[in-house]
Amino acid sequence: MRVLVVEDDPGIAAGLQAHLRAQGWAVDTVEGIAPAWAALLTEDFDLMLLDLGLPDGDGQDLLRRLRANPAGRRPDNGMPVLIMTARDQVASRIAGLDSGADDYLTKPFDADELAARMRALQRRAAGRARATITCGELEIDPAARSVLRAGAPVDLSAREFAVLQALLEARPRVLSRAQIETKLYDWDHVLDSNAIEVHVHHLRRKLGEQVIRTVRGVGYYVPAEAA
Repeated sequence: MRVLVVEDDPGIAAGLQAHLRAQGWAVDTVEGIAPAWAALLTEDFDLMLLDLGLPDGDGQDLLRRLRANPAGRRPDNGMPVLIMTARDQVASRIAGLDSGADDYLTKPFDADELAARMRALQRRAAGRARATITCGELEIDPAARSVLRAGAPVDLSAREFAVLQALLEARPRVLSRAQIETKLYDWDHVLDSNAIEVHVHHLRRKLGEQVIRTVRGVGYYVPAEAA
């Protein structure tokens, strides 16, 4: 899954990027409102982490602009947003949430708590309450990054896990190769032209040929109840 971090402190941004990438997120960072808006207009993100005190304005202005964007046009105004800021006053937290934030975390914070809050927002956006995702014989745990098939553990690479999670979150909708790529790769990673096909091939070998289906010329999907 892919996150946009809007944070002007280079040390904090780099630390977040390293920690969240280790948790399996694709992470892009920008330092202000203008580059954040440009990124939102051209890329798809699953979540945004937003600082408020930015060099070119208040992060709440970006948030209000995001939420006011006409439906059906980029950026997606339903994308979860978590504010992370040193402003710890109750009035600031209320203002942030009322501006359209889904969660609010004051600095300094524990990086593992942040990751847990991000997973909670991801679950809510996907319309599920359970921490694990189940489909047929499959059960995946995004927090532990583990996969079970009929109760037996399956060893997946980080990319394979990300592809499977993206398809399970979307099921039974079809995701194009480009949509899957967007969720897996940030600006710092160069993508091989056949990377998604290779990941899907490995997943089918490990999970069974019928788990991931192909719609020729369109993309991939997982049926509502995978085999």
